[in-house]
Amino acid sequence: MKKILQQLIHHEPLEKQQARNVLVAISEGNYPASQIAAFITVYMMRHITLEELEGFRDALLDLCVQVSFDACETIDLCGTGGDGKNTFNISTLASFITAGAGVPVTKHGNYGVSSISGSSNVMEELGIPFSNDNDFLKQCLDTAGIAILHAPLFHPAMKNVGPIRKELGVKTFFNMLGPMVNPAFPKHQLVGVFSLELARLYGYLYQKGDKQYTILHALDGYDEVSLTGPVKRISNRFDDMLLPAHFKSERLSPETLYGGATISESAQLFSTILKAEGTEAQHKVVCANAALAIATATGCSLETGVEKAEDSLFNRKGWNALEQLQKMAQS
Repeated sequence: MKKILQQLIHHEPLEKQQARNVLVAISEGNYPASQIAAFITVYMMRHITLEELEGFRDALLDLCVQVSFDACETIDLCGTGGDGKNTFNISTLASFITAGAGVPVTKHGNYGVSSISGSSNVMEELGIPFSNDNDFLKQCLDTAGIAILHAPLFHPAMKNVGPIRKELGVKTFFNMLGPMVNPAFPKHQLVGVFSLELARLYGYLYQKGDKQYTILHALDGYDEVSLTGPVKRISNRFDDMLLPAHFKSERLSPETLYGGATISESAQLFSTILKAEGTEAQHKVVCANAALAIATATGCSLETGVEKAEDSLFNRKGWNALEQLQKMAQS
């Protein structure tokens, strides 16, 4: 690790294989926590390269506990986090609305590191069980249209990194990797990122595969469609800018997206919105993100995606999906 640190400190990027090897070595417990923390810190002070990101991603995918859903083509809706906006759990809500619209979802998520309440915090608070059992997850998908994949159960290689990330309490390059390392290898992906530069890097990597993808970055910093201003969209079919009007919405104020001060408050807000009992702004923003997921997975127009998302929300199809998962936890 000392050699790697010297290389990075002298502004010499890692080659793809080097990046992969160092992450494998971290997973094997070959380095003390102080060196891992130093390694993480370097990437807070310099930009990650395409080869480094690809090498880190490949290592985590090689080491993960994989799950298979046969021929079922799913989508993951996942943001990098780290935007510092303290919004409610927009991508997780949009995941249930997408599932309610008939598009199967394998939702990869984790506890919040730089935020108060991550996806897994809310799911746990609402009584959703975490499991890496393939049969159970397939049953979730068949019954509710959505399976929750709690990242630590699928990435045991990262057990040496988790406590360090928690202690640091800020976004790291592991935020960049989260959406890329879904152990179900979904065929479709809606991913939000915290910077335009990272959106470009994701685009370059996804172009190499056969995944149907949409990458989002709101120009005012959100890692999702916030409807507070323009959002950059990079996908298989588009490289453009979307405005709130594209989602039949006025421009929202940031205050309308507040996510609560505690996990309990976030979970209560989550339930209220998914029951279609939230504010108009809350409904608009979750439907906007779900609409893009539906359009990505099915190839429909954005307008049709918005219609399907609104039907799922206001007819409580997304809420029904959550209730189905809760019932499975009790059985």
